Amino acid sequence: MTTATDNGLRILDGGQLRLLRAIDALFLRWAEGWDAPEFRFPYLMRCRDLDTFDYYDNFPHLGLTATRLDPQRLGAVLAEGSRPVEEMPAAVMEPSAFALPSAACYSIYLDLSDAVLPDEGVMRTTVGTCFRNEDHYDGLQRLLGFSMREIVFVGPEDGAKQHLIRAKETVLALCTELGLNVRLEVATDPFFDKNGGKAKMQRLFPVKEEFVVNGLAIGSVNYHRNFFGERCAILAGDGTAHTSCLAFGLERWVHTLTDRFGDTAAALAAVEALG
Repeated sequence: MTTATDNGLRILDGGQLRLLRAIDALFLRWAEGWDAPEFRFPYLMRCRDLDTFDYYDNFPHLGLTATRLDPQRLGAVLAEGSRPVEEMPAAVMEPSAFALPSAACYSIYLDLSDAVLPDEGVMRTTVGTCFRNEDHYDGLQRLLGFSMREIVFVGPEDGAKQHLIRAKETVLALCTELGLNVRLEVATDPFFDKNGGKAKMQRLFPVKEEFVVNGLAIGSVNYHRNFFGERCAILAGDGTAHTSCLAFGLERWVHTLTDRFGDTAAALAAVEALG
């Protein structure tokens, strides 16, 4: 059973950790089969890089930063306050240039900045610890810090759309094998102004669809059109690259599979039986 250590913070026990690694290994095999090499990026991002994507305009409620503490001011606070410290006051914090990202794929686009890609585009996969300043938390279903696996395509428009089609078919087939009652639900993408032309195009081709089991989104497919390609000056084929990604919240899969099979051991056996 998971143990809460604080609001939005949870501990995975050995069985849960084995299940998380097994399901992630399955997703990684998909990536390898789709010629998506794995990359690992730093836990932190520069605030200026996130701002390149209008992140703070679109997700002001989720933003978190990694902040250096001023030793002298900290010492004064510690000397005067009660211990242990419940909250670190803003007065001891230095301005921060680094952010805790809420999605794993941002670093992929930044890593490809100014690149001229092969005409067919490229695939990448990564797993990262992501952070979201939510208004509430709920066990493994909603965490302050969580693991996200993403499989990303960067290249021509047709390739980006084909990645989404293949990804949806693959995930839905997996859910059928595992006996999960999944629904594919259209969601909104705040990267696009709700009053803008791109948002209107979303009605014709959804930019975000979520895989929902018992009301919980355990993954999503996302089509960003040429948004990240433009912001990072990535070229592919005849013009600016389009991007799309398949994303999973791994702890949510642990929760969902444990609920489906009754315990983590049975869930792990079901995943391992997939081969």
